[in-house]
Amino acid sequence: MQVAEGIKRTMAEVVAQRTKEPSPGRMFVQACAAQGLEACVEYDVTITDSLTSSRRKPRYPARNMLKVVDLSRDPRRYYWHESPPRPGDPPVGDGDLRREAASRFHKSPVPELLPTTAWVQVPPDLWEDAETFESFINYRLIVRLGTAENDTIIRGTGGLLGIPGIARLTSRGEFSSTILAACNEVEQMGGTADGLIINPADYYRFLGQGRLMDDVERNGVFIVRTRLVEPGTAIVGDFGHGAQLFDAGRSVIRFAEPPPGTFAEPGMALMAQIYERVVVNLPTNFFVVTR
Repeated sequence: MQVAEGIKRTMAEVVAQRTKEPSPGRMFVQACAAQGLEACVEYDVTITDSLTSSRRKPRYPARNMLKVVDLSRDPRRYYWHESPPRPGDPPVGDGDLRREAASRFHKSPVPELLPTTAWVQVPPDLWEDAETFESFINYRLIVRLGTAENDTIIRGTGGLLGIPGIARLTSRGEFSSTILAACNEVEQMGGTADGLIINPADYYRFLGQGRLMDDVERNGVFIVRTRLVEPGTAIVGDFGHGAQLFDAGRSVIRFAEPPPGTFAEPGMALMAQIYERVVVNLPTNFFVVTR
């Protein structure tokens, strides 16, 4: 399967930048060597966007679908968005052909950013082996933070599944046909269906039954496989122009006491936290597809 050329160039630029900087795990290991269990590192980046994967088969996070606005470097007061016409609105010219011509325009304040948090328990004295401790932070703690971030973007407060104005599309026919119908509906609204969020169970079922996943990816659709949409559910939309991820551009890793019930047994714990919020500018260009 191929990834769209624009995405390839963006990924290459991100990878090149990351190789010039120490990893979040390396920075925390150095702080731990100096401060022990009082170590706390505040980063001026969002650390879920700071690591490259060593997997031969990439699995992209939901944040990679969205235009990320780093509010620490690009401050905003408002964001614009559209809504469909209300019942009783007068007709507009070419509204039947160009549905978006009847949309209403709005501005809203940038919403409060929400914390996304992940926890791991540190095996006793692991920090005495600097290389292993760095790897544990990078590829366990931050990977778990990436999963929590997917939850924030997809299911959490303000996540895509709960945003008003995103329509539900279902059909008695094949799930694959409904996904393609949603892609068509996005284009009938003047957008481009450039992203698909789908459960791995459905992704691999489609791989086994035909060419749908290969075809949509070759057509430039960026696919995110995640457990955080239910099997039989997918999100289709114009992620490139129709949504944004407002990002604080800062993160923290520190030793801390986890909330009750976080782990099955007591032990030393590390916390990582970032701050962000997804907004949808064009809700009419997104569909939650179910079978």
